[in-house]
Amino acid sequence: MTSAGTHIPVDPVTAGLREIRERLGRITDGEVANYIPELARADPDAFGIAVVSMSGHRYLAGDTDVAFSIQSVSKPFVYALALADLGLDAVLRRVNAEPSGEAYNAISLEPGTGRPANPMVNAGAIVTTSLIVAPDAAARFERIRACLSAFAGRDLDVDEQVYASEAATGDRNRALAYLMRGAGSLVGDVHEIVETYFRQCSVRVTAADLAVMAATLANGGVNPLTGVTVIQEPVAVQVLALMATCGLYDEAGAWLLRAGLPAKSGVSGGLIAASPARLGIAVYSPPLDVAGNSVRGVKALTEASERFALHLMHRPLQQTLTVTDRSTAREHPSARPRDAAATAILRRDGRRIAIVSAQGTLEFTETERLLNEVRTALPPAPGWLVLDLERVTHVAKGAAAMLGATLGDLVRSGYEVAVTAQESMAKEAHRDGDTWTVFAGREQAVAWCEDRLLAGRG
Repeated sequence: MTSAGTHIPVDPVTAGLREIRERLGRITDGEVANYIPELARADPDAFGIAVVSMSGHRYLAGDTDVAFSIQSVSKPFVYALALADLGLDAVLRRVNAEPSGEAYNAISLEPGTGRPANPMVNAGAIVTTSLIVAPDAAARFERIRACLSAFAGRDLDVDEQVYASEAATGDRNRALAYLMRGAGSLVGDVHEIVETYFRQCSVRVTAADLAVMAATLANGGVNPLTGVTVIQEPVAVQVLALMATCGLYDEAGAWLLRAGLPAKSGVSGGLIAASPARLGIAVYSPPLDVAGNSVRGVKALTEASERFALHLMHRPLQQTLTVTDRSTAREHPSARPRDAAATAILRRDGRRIAIVSAQGTLEFTETERLLNEVRTALPPAPGWLVLDLERVTHVAKGAAAMLGATLGDLVRSGYEVAVTAQESMAKEAHRDGDTWTVFAGREQAVAWCEDRLLAGRG
């Protein structure tokens, strides 16, 4: 931690999100959805980006606490509930799993069976809603609301004004439902099913909520904030697969090619993506492109995927325990000979020299964990940090940028930083202009910090 009044360094993830938001916030392309009158009232300048890691850490930039209706971003989570209730085979008999290549509200039914193309288009989502096991419509919606709340880690409610607006203008969805009931793929009372679907789409969330929901899918169904198992991992895997191939409608192929992440969009301006075993990310920005996806959202998540090397097809390296030691020079001083006065000072103030050691490969998840350990270990500024990377064997490009940004910010905040690393690792992380110091081994680094501390004591 840092002392009162001391500059608190901005972590590199938040800094990256802020930079993306600042730059993309100037984009004025797209139109706010107006076919549902209540959605037309959204602020076109609202723009928030949120990330939640598997460790449960949040990274926020912009309007991440602005509430809006979840709309089609609800579809993968309700699909997860249907899979948990009935199993994949039973759900597939009623809703297919093929990319439609068509718009979200297209009439895309399989000849002969009337099955909708997939659960991410409106027709498929309506059938999916009907599959949720419950004795009546009220109980069915309550199970859906409770499921969405469990994914978000907090109790969610309904925007009644959006619901009324949906119900007043939802004739196309009603027509889709009647077509499917006529074809045999939808069973039940059309009015009750469609009204439940409208309420489902009207559940109120924020970008911060959606990031938690996406992170829960990325974490195999376990909410990283609450620790609650919302769905079993096989269900999470199936949902992520559908999101990857069908989540952005007729732009799903281009999205997977460029961003390479399971994702889902909604016409209120929400957009989520999940990086399995790494993070969940969400954007809120109401102006939409012609396919019904957030203009800024698509660009922001594409850039974030590239910046943090999140593409699904990126070859991950084997993960190991990253942080192997977190201590201070008081517990683990150097072996350098000291006189009695210096030894007394180091025994008293050695805790002002934090020591953090890591090993293995450093990609996003490992580096994020390492940097959080560093921030936890820091003494109040001014102080010293020994970052021991001698046993680190690989630093990914994005991880090197995260390391460099954090260490540079620590130096600017009043810390002196000593890094030990293999020569190749030191070159990857160190950049021209950086003012932290590289040593061949931990012993030399700790001794240097001790010398600097003692010099400050006269």
